[in-house]
This record gives sequence, C-alpha cells and structure tokens, in this order.
Amino acid sequence: MQPPRKRRWLRILGAFLASIALLASAAFAIAWQLMINMPGVSHRGPLPASTDAQRELAAELKSHVTHLASDVGKRSIYHPKELAAAALYLKTELQSYGYDVKDHSFPSKGAGTPNLEATLPGTDATLASEIVVIGAHYDTTQRSPGADDNASGCAGVLALAKRFAGKPQARTIRFVLFPNEELPTGGTPEMGSWIYAEKCKAAGDRIVAMLSLEMLGYYSDEPNSQKYPPPLSALYPSTGNFIAFVSRFDDRALVKRCVGAFREAAAFPSEGAALPSVIRDIGRSDHASFWRVGYPALMVADTANFRNPNYHKATDTPQTLDFERMARVVEGLEGVVTRLTSDF
Repeated sequence: MQPPRKRRWLRILGAFLASIALLASAAFAIAWQLMINMPGVSHRGPLPASTDAQRELAAELKSHVTHLASDVGKRSIYHPKELAAAALYLKTELQSYGYDVKDHSFPSKGAGTPNLEATLPGTDATLASEIVVIGAHYDTTQRSPGADDNASGCAGVLALAKRFAGKPQARTIRFVLFPNEELPTGGTPEMGSWIYAEKCKAAGDRIVAMLSLEMLGYYSDEPNSQKYPPPLSALYPSTGNFIAFVSRFDDRALVKRCVGAFREAAAFPSEGAALPSVIRDIGRSDHASFWRVGYPALMVADTANFRNPNYHKATDTPQTLDFERMARVVEGLEGVVTRLTSDF
C-alpha cells in the first residue's frame, strides 16, 4: 500500500494530466472548427454521369492544355520564345471573348515579359469598385512542358473568362495570367504576380478576393494516392480524387466561402484548409504575392506535388490529365466566382 502523501501527489498528477488532455482536446476542436471544418458536404462515391455541357467543356480545356503543353511546350525564362508564344495565345484567346486585354510587360532576364489582364467591369454602383481576381501562372519549370503545372490553371482561367464574358456581375472581375512563378524567379521581386500585386496596391485597387488556379487536372481513385506533410496526413483523405482550397489562417472566411459555394455548385470531392503561414506549402503559388500586400487570397489546386508522379517532370503531359473531372471543377469554380462577385 502506498503512503498517503504519495497517493495524494499521484491524484494531483492525474488531475493535472487530465486537465492537459482536456485542454488539448478543446484546442484541437477549436482549431478544427476554424481551420479545417468547411460548410456544406463534400461529394463522396461515384461521380454522376457527365453531361453534354461537361463533355464540351472538357474538350475545350483539353484544347487549351494541349496547345500550351504540346504545341508550345516548355515556357520559361530559359525558353523565352515559347514563353512569348504562350502569352500571345492567352492574350488572343481572351480577346476572342470580347475583352480588352492589358499587357503589363516588365523586363525579366533581358526580355519583356507580360502580366495579362482582362477586366469585366462590375454593374453595382457600390460594389463595382471591389475586385475579384482569378489568376494563374503560364510559365513552367525548365524541364517540364507543364500540362498540369500550370497549363491546366491557365485553361481554367480562360474557360471562366469565356463563361462570364458578356455577363457582368455586381463586382468587377479581373482575369490575370502571370509569368515567372517557377524558380529561379518564383518568390522573388521578378515574379509576375509579385509585380502585379504591388502595382495594384500602389494604385489603391480594392481587391476583395484573389483565387490562384494552380494545377487542376490530375486525379486518382487509387488508395493512398494522396500524400501530405505531417500533421496534415491525419486530417485529409488518402485518395487523390479531390480539389483543394488552401490559404493562410487570416483568410479562413474566404476559404469557407469558396468551399461552401463550390459544394453547392458541383458534385465533386472538395477539401478546404486555412492553416498557419509557417506551413510552407500553403503559400507556393501566386496567391502569396497578394498576401504580401494585404489582399485576401487562396490557392485552388489538385495538390500535384503530393499526388501527381509527373510533377515538375518531362512526363507532365496532357495525356496524364483527366479533363472530364477538370471540367466539373471549373463548373464548380464558376459557382464560386458568381458567389464572390455578388454576395460576399
């Protein structure tokens, strides 16, 4: 039998450990609610049969990705002619939808490199001064044709621009395509989105949301096809068949808004996360440039670096992408943009 004094200290220690466990449980519950728990219900199970409209959109997306990744190919500061060809294609496509495209060129490694901006002015007297930016980068890594990273994001921007052309919303929409997201310029003042965001801030532009479309085309139903850095592996599905909405904790309201709207608009698996900025992977796209100057922004991604075996490789080709699933994602994003531009 233990002495009374020892039993008393053991009771105190047990009560202390129980309190710690209770506090940890409460902290986890609060963090889950604020950072991980999203409105609506993510689609589970088989996808509905594709509609004619979805098949038509899939063909449209495939055409854009094939041109950028196969006809043009590697496009970066190491391949300036191809980078210029990609910019010309994107500009011409936007102009064909009726947009007046502004070419915000800046010098990069001795060549003029454009940020491309197409604007759909808002209609509401009060809200038209508020801007929603839908963007993607059109450059690739040095050795990759970049079908998923990031011709798929560019194709998404083009498809959304086409669908909103002639259908103005209460708020203004800008469709913007950036160069220089990849290394060695990515994360530096030579990054296209860095330059663009700073220019917007200096001009006093009222950007209320920025969505960076960053890899939209790779999906897998295989078990354990989705990987994560810890501790995210304990929180998200292990099958890589979903689209993700990712941002910093400060922009959690925007993430929840977008995920809720997406789930209302599309029968497609979706996940959301508003995580601490110390997690490096949440800021690896053009949305981080908008964070730098205080604008709310998020990334929409298939999380390719945790899923796609072709990420940043020569094998990132159009044949590896699932355009029918990508079409469903773009349909859902159309609902997201409609929500952001009309009811915020």
